[in-house]
Amino acid sequence: MAKKTGVGVPSDPIADMLTRIRNANAARQAEVRVPSSKLKLEMARVLKEEGYIADYEVEPATGHAGEVLKITFVSRPDRRRVISGVKRISRPGLRVYARKTEIPRVLGGLGIAILSTSKGVMSGRQALRAGVGGEVLAYVW
Repeated sequence: MAKKTGVGVPSDPIADMLTRIRNANAARQAEVRVPSSKLKLEMARVLKEEGYIADYEVEPATGHAGEVLKITFVSRPDRRRVISGVKRISRPGLRVYARKTEIPRVLGGLGIAILSTSKGVMSGRQALRAGVGGEVLAYVW
């Protein structure tokens, strides 16, 4: 049962961001806006570095709402999407961690795992190169 935290406040903001990305991508939207945070900004940076999104930017606070993270999807000439799937792994009720020797491979290396490590948020490949493990936030393929 989901924890009720108030009106419009998700109990898992990372899952909320990934769901918004998944839904906007499925609806073939050019961009999506999500409430901004440092962790979401870092996840967007990793997605851009890995080529899953075209760009991201933080829009200033307007009215009573806080800053908004605008994510722009990659547009391809054949109208197919770069992101075919997104899955939240570690969640508030069950944290999932991976040692540096146990970093998961997504779809045999075709996708990426996003990890939160002691050296910052990075993809599974970057964590493997850096020799660090951490919390497995999500898979993207």
